[in-house]
Amino acid sequence: MESMTVIFSALFLAWLTLVNGSLASVQVGKLTKAKNVSWSSYNFKTILSWGPKPVNYTYTVEFSRAGKDKQRNPHCIKTTETECDLTNELDIKGVYTAEVLSESLRGMTSDHVEPPYTRSKTFCPYNDTLIGRPKFKLTMSEDKKIVLIIQDLITALHKNGKSLNIRDIFKKNLKYQITYNKAGSTGKKTRTVDESRADFPLDEGQSYCFSVAAYIPSRKGDKIFGEWSLPKCSPQEYKTLLEEYEPAVIGGGALIILAFVIAVIVLIVVCCKRAQKQKMTAKETIV
Repeated sequence: MESMTVIFSALFLAWLTLVNGSLASVQVGKLTKAKNVSWSSYNFKTILSWGPKPVNYTYTVEFSRAGKDKQRNPHCIKTTETECDLTNELDIKGVYTAEVLSESLRGMTSDHVEPPYTRSKTFCPYNDTLIGRPKFKLTMSEDKKIVLIIQDLITALHKNGKSLNIRDIFKKNLKYQITYNKAGSTGKKTRTVDESRADFPLDEGQSYCFSVAAYIPSRKGDKIFGEWSLPKCSPQEYKTLLEEYEPAVIGGGALIILAFVIAVIVLIVVCCKRAQKQKMTAKETIV
């Protein structure tokens, strides 16, 4: 009876080996540390990403604010995904680090006493999120100034059921930098404004081209500016003769033209009389 039990156990183990490769593979999962753990954030939509895609193991994300306890997002615990959306988990001005832990599948064990992990660099939404490309429109005021009106970008953040724009978040720290030039010219000028509107008392009738970017002076390096907008040009204004020139200038021009016409007429009359006189003289000579 004992020999039958031994034989049956041996056959069962052999079957497990054929199906799973080895007995150890059923009980022990190989854990690979996450690589390239990085933050990406656009208009405060913040994603932590890493690699590689797990095989027979999972990832768990832990993140913490400087000096605070570690936290977990329920959607990023024992997951087979390689990214975690932390948009709504982070305080705007907090400085965070995150760790991506490699953990065995449920029901499996590993030979690691502690899960291997990889830590991210620090990240602060207020200082590090990329601000997108603003939209703006151009209008003409009654006093013939070009008026540039900028739309404050909507972010991924909400408060009391309302979507927040970048003005709601940065407040007085948000400025806009505007570059402009005459259409067809490469010489550009720059102007910084505190609000989302700017007036430009430029040459009347001339077309100007504008580009806009969010400007946040408290930031450092290449994070000071957001993405630059696509250029937009004001229309070329075509004026009537009366709008383009003063009445005195128009009157002077008309007098010059009139004098020229009179001179031409007089010259033609004189030439005709001279020709007629020469013709009559020639007839008298023949007779």
